Amino acid sequence: MISKDKIKQIFCSFDDFCPVFEPELVKRKLSTLKKTRNRKFKMSYSEIVTTTVLFHLSGIRTFKYFYIHYVQGQLKQEFLNTVSYNRFV
Repeated sequence: MISKDKIKQIFCSFDDFCPVFEPELVKRKLSTLKKTRNRKFKMSYSEIVTTTVLFHLSGIRTFKYFYIHYVQGQLKQEFLNTVSYNRFV
């Protein structure tokens, strides 16, 4: 798999990028007529994007298997605030 140093390097890159990206995301978000909750995420945008990029680099076919067995299993030290697979999706 991918080394822990490479994972930290990818995360740091996205952690630097996300403070610039988040305000633009909020500004361009489409509004709906329904009331929606604005609940705070447990995982940061950096962690979410890093997880997605790691999946694409991993070569594992299904995201569910990758997330449950690799992210929640082997990368517990790197991603402390992981949520359940259903919540993540």
